[in-house]
Amino acid sequence: MNIQWYPGHMTKAKRGMKEDMKLIDLVIELVDARVPVSSRNPDIDQLGAGKARMVLLNKSDLADERLNGRWASWFEAQKIHTVKIDARNRGTLKQIQSVVQEACKEKLERDRRRGILNRPVRAMVVGIPNVGKSTFINSFAGKACARTGDKPGVTKGNQWIRLNKTLELLDTPGILWPKFEDQQVGVKLAMIGSINDQILNKDELACELIRFLNSYYPQALSERFSLEDGKGQPEHILEEIARARACLMKGGELDVSRAAALLLDDFRAGKLGRITLEEPKEQ
Repeated sequence: MNIQWYPGHMTKAKRGMKEDMKLIDLVIELVDARVPVSSRNPDIDQLGAGKARMVLLNKSDLADERLNGRWASWFEAQKIHTVKIDARNRGTLKQIQSVVQEACKEKLERDRRRGILNRPVRAMVVGIPNVGKSTFINSFAGKACARTGDKPGVTKGNQWIRLNKTLELLDTPGILWPKFEDQQVGVKLAMIGSINDQILNKDELACELIRFLNSYYPQALSERFSLEDGKGQPEHILEEIARARACLMKGGELDVSRAAALLLDDFRAGKLGRITLEEPKEQ
């Protein structure tokens, strides 16, 4: 599958982020724990050069528990502070505040030496589309936060959100990058729902997912759809799923496209079990 998606508004958003970088101390990057590397925008490394960095492995409740810890260690080995979260569960967000302070320790010490006390850490929250940024900010900030609105020098439309006396967040639009050099990255992002479904061939994408599941999570399909045999050609398995879920067109013909959409929806919602699409390479 060849997948590329970079609508025009993302170019404008990237320019805005570049301008706003000079105002912040810390980049908080949300990634999808099911595809921690593929869901990282490589442009952020360049945009955020010289800034403290932090990665939040969001949707870790949907990802393979065996691999969550390995991915956290992988990022930590690169000197990136990392927290595993489920943005919908405020309980998983409690440790973020202390990790922010740790990530910005050098900056806070510099402030203290210059006599600057109690200035909040300013953090930019970044991530690709549908990675859960809005859910994270709403859960993390809660109802008590003050949305400070536009400030001079900040891209119009972006909002500062004051959590407390020690931390302010700057929300940004979800953006991708102009070209996926590795097509598997595009496929994985399409699987998790970060690519506009309207440009995708969902039948092909579902077959790609079936191939992966049969290799790494062989019980997932048979357990979810009560299939007699979850092996074989992906196209045949998709037909089995259509039968199992009574996806039929007029005249009783199997509606494979509906079955493909159903399979992708189930995967994205975690109904196939906890699944991670990539493993960390050894350092």
